[in-house]
Amino acid sequence: MAKGVQTRFVCRECGYETPKWLGKCPSCGEWGTLEETVTVSTPKGLGSKPSPIIGTSFLGASRPMRLTEIASPDVEGRRSTGFGEFDRVLGGGIVPGALILVGGDPGIGKSTLLTQAAGKIAQGGDVLYVSGEESTTQIKIRTGRLGIVTDNILVQNETDVTLIAGAIASTKPAAAIIDSIQTMSHPEIESASGSVSQVRAATTVLGQAAKAYGVPIFLVGHVTKEGALAGPRVLEHMVDTVLTFEGDRHYAYRILRAQKNRFGSTDEMGIFEMHDRGLAEVPNPSELLLAERTEHATGSAVTAVVEGSRPLLIEVQALATPSYLTSPRRTFSGVDSNRVNLILAVLEKRCGLKLGTQDVFVNIAGGVRVGEPAADLAIAVATASNYHEKPADPGTIFCGEVGLGGEVRAVGHIEKRVREAARLGFKRAVIAGRNRTALARAKIAIELVGVDTVQQAIDKALR
Repeated sequence: MAKGVQTRFVCRECGYETPKWLGKCPSCGEWGTLEETVTVSTPKGLGSKPSPIIGTSFLGASRPMRLTEIASPDVEGRRSTGFGEFDRVLGGGIVPGALILVGGDPGIGKSTLLTQAAGKIAQGGDVLYVSGEESTTQIKIRTGRLGIVTDNILVQNETDVTLIAGAIASTKPAAAIIDSIQTMSHPEIESASGSVSQVRAATTVLGQAAKAYGVPIFLVGHVTKEGALAGPRVLEHMVDTVLTFEGDRHYAYRILRAQKNRFGSTDEMGIFEMHDRGLAEVPNPSELLLAERTEHATGSAVTAVVEGSRPLLIEVQALATPSYLTSPRRTFSGVDSNRVNLILAVLEKRCGLKLGTQDVFVNIAGGVRVGEPAADLAIAVATASNYHEKPADPGTIFCGEVGLGGEVRAVGHIEKRVREAARLGFKRAVIAGRNRTALARAKIAIELVGVDTVQQAIDKALR
């Protein structure tokens, strides 16, 4: 008897299934997310031959175990990617059996990063590189451009995940790279590659292979024009780690972040620089980001943010110019627009800056994005500096959260921030008064100036 073919509509955001198309998903409430998919079902009473990859024999017999019977994980068993910045974001290295999704815009350098990592991992074992987009010859050309010459990289051009899982089972590599998950397909699912059903099935098979053989697998993921990972939202829940590779192709810098990490923190950030021969990690990003700073320029202030365990000095640039529009423009890059609008309102109400008739532009130099409130004070000082046409002291950093009352609030990790500034030669740090009190006994080679209000900080900066 032939198998039954059913057409269903699956939400790419939450995985909700319905037999007919709906404009709005009843589960997550999103519009236009239901995609048509074809499934094949077997009539009841008729067994089908289990896949050697999905069957229970693949994973071994499963039974409930007492917590004390389970062996403790080997923390030292993490394998290095060969990039200190990459290991930092992963939480210290690659965990055996981890399923890692790496997403990013087209052409940002995802394949380059993973190919370079494969070349470094291959120094201690075989690496399986599977591509559904490129031929083996194209991969060979890229490895040649990156200067990778080794016999320990196994290259396969395949899109059938059952065959790929079989290759993982037979070779037992130190790591496997799948480029990309949207090109993979399962032979028992009759729908196009990249559909919700195919992406979910392919990820399930590869996840089982990773856990069964302890092989870490990197999945390259495409992103949509909105910047979200393509495919069903449940894909991000199925993997152990979700990494995003960010950056403007017009800049040489690339930033690797973790959106999800079952084996480490999601606060860490890795910075790379794109060269002709691939990506190079940046161990001292603060110095690099401040290398092109123009001293004694109006509208410029330096702040210290903390990304994970690492302090990072960045330059905040602001420009306030008379507007000839009914509604003055507010353009911000690298910082939350709502946060900057709040700071501009405080400057106008509490500090007397007439910004209601000014076009205001705020930019974080170097293409870095800042999400913490410690940069508030630097944004306020940079805006006031350009408004008054007075440069801020180039040897001073500004760290503090700005409140609606015009007060400057304390921020965390203040000692890390000021020590990084002192290391790079800054002479003074304008911080919240409460932070200044907390550092009273700290031996730091930098002058600490405590302020209670934004107006006090502006006076200290522009004197």
